Amino acid sequence: MRRNRSRRRSPLPTDVVANKGPHSLTTPAYTPLTQAQVDEIVNTAIELLATSGVVFEAGGEADGLLRGAGCNFSDDGIVTIPESVSRRALETAARMTTLWDRNGENPISIDCDHTWFMPGMTCIAVYDENTGEPRPSTREDLALITRVADKLPHVDAVCIAVKNVEESNQFGEIDEFACMMENTIKPLEYLCEHPSSLEAVIDMAAALRGSHDALKAKPYFLHLITPLPVNLARIHSDQIITAARAGIPVGVGTLPIGGASSPITLAGCITHALMTDFAAIVLGQLAAKGSFCVGCSDVNFMEPATGAIGSFSQTSVADMAMCQVRRALGFPSLTGIGGCSVARRFNQDAVWEISSNMTQMFYNRPATIDYMGSLDQGLTYSLHALLLCDDLAGLLRKMWQGLEISSDQMAVDLIREVGPTGNFLAHQHTVDNCRTQVWNTRYFGPNIPLSNSGLADQDLFARLDDDLREKLAELQQPELPLETQAAVTAISEKYRNLLV
Repeated sequence: MRRNRSRRRSPLPTDVVANKGPHSLTTPAYTPLTQAQVDEIVNTAIELLATSGVVFEAGGEADGLLRGAGCNFSDDGIVTIPESVSRRALETAARMTTLWDRNGENPISIDCDHTWFMPGMTCIAVYDENTGEPRPSTREDLALITRVADKLPHVDAVCIAVKNVEESNQFGEIDEFACMMENTIKPLEYLCEHPSSLEAVIDMAAALRGSHDALKAKPYFLHLITPLPVNLARIHSDQIITAARAGIPVGVGTLPIGGASSPITLAGCITHALMTDFAAIVLGQLAAKGSFCVGCSDVNFMEPATGAIGSFSQTSVADMAMCQVRRALGFPSLTGIGGCSVARRFNQDAVWEISSNMTQMFYNRPATIDYMGSLDQGLTYSLHALLLCDDLAGLLRKMWQGLEISSDQMAVDLIREVGPTGNFLAHQHTVDNCRTQVWNTRYFGPNIPLSNSGLADQDLFARLDDDLREKLAELQQPELPLETQAAVTAISEKYRNLLV
C-alpha cells in the first residue's frame, strides 16, 4: 500500500536513549591481528624502549623516579627503560576508572566494555552563523557548544570543543575548565599545556566535590596529555605525576603522523606510538602505583599526494589494530577517531567521512570517542556535525545490543501457526516487537523525504539545521551552585593575578 502523499511530518524523536550498557555482551569487536602478532608488537615496543629509548626532558621529578627504577640516561637526554620496568608497569596500571557528573551522580565506566561519546577537541575556529566562514573561536562559542552537548542524548561527557583564542594563555586554559563546569552537568575531559593549569582545575574540581579526597573517590574529569612521539617534555611528565597522585584518571597519547614523525607503515607507526604510551604508563606507575594512567595515542598517516593528514584506509586499519592491542593488554582505548573529518566545512565530504568513521567504531570499540564535531583537520568546529554524530552514536548503541537467539525471538511457534502461506503483519508478535530493534534516528529512516512519504523535500543539512535552531532556542544554562561558582572564580582570579 502507498502512503498518502499529504501525510504530515511527525516531530523529530526526542531524548529517547538506546541502552548505554556494555557493548561487549552480545557482539564481538573486530580483531585484524592474530594473538601472535599482538604479542610481537607489544614485545617489540618494550624492547625498543630498552634499546632505542625515549626522551624525557630533564629537570623535573621524573628524573629521580626513572633513575630510581633503574632506567639509564644518556648524555643527549635519551632514557632507556629496562624491559622488567615496562612489564611491571603494564601489570600494575589500573585497567578501568569511573567518571561522575557535576552532581556526583550518573557514573560512566572507562573500561574495555563501554564506549562513551564526547564533543571535541580544542579547535581554534567555528563557522560564523551569518557568513558560514571560519572565524576564531571564543569563550562564548565554548559555552554554547557545551550547553548543546549537555542536552544531546548520546553525548556522555564534554571535552574542550574549542579554544578561547583571545585568551591563548595559562589563564585561558584554566578558564576553559570553568566554562565547561558552568555549562554542563556531564563529566568532563580536559587537557592543557601548563602543569600549574592542571593543579588549578584539580582545585576547582575538589571545590565542587568538597575536598581532594572526595574528588579522588569520585573523579569529575579525565585528563589528556599529548606529548610528541617518544619525546615527553617536562610539562607532560609533570602533569602525569600530578594527575596520578591526585587520583585523576589520565590518558597520555601522541599523534604520530606516519611518514613524517613516525614510520609510514601500519605496523611501524603502531609500534612507535606504543613506545610513547608505555613510557607514559611507566612514569604514571612510578608516581602512583595502581593509578589509572594509560596510553591513548591516535595513529595517523601522511597523505602522500598532498602531505596533509589523511589516508583514511591506513588510519582506519591502524585504529582497529591499536584498539585490539590495548584490549589484549586489558586497557581501554581512549580518543577514538570517530566523529571528525578533514573536510573544510560541513558538506557531503564531511558527512561521508563522519558516517564512515563513526560506523567503524562498531568494530573498534574504543572507550571514548572525543572528536565529535571537529572538521577541517581539527581546526574548525561544527555544531551541525555534532548533531549528526549524536544521531549516529544512537545507531551504534542500537547495533551493540545485538540480537537475542531464543524460541520467542526466532518466532518458532508463530512460524508454525502462520504457515508458509500466511501473513505476519497483524499478529501480536509483530506489534510487540516491531520497534524493539529500530534505530530511533532524528534525521534518517522515517525522516528521510521519500517520494511517497509526504515529507518536505529537505536535504540532510536542512533537517539538521532546523533541529539545531530548535535546540538553540530552548537552551538554558544548568545552574552551578553559588558556593561552587564563588570557589571556581576565586581560583581563576588567583591564577589570572599571577600572570599579571
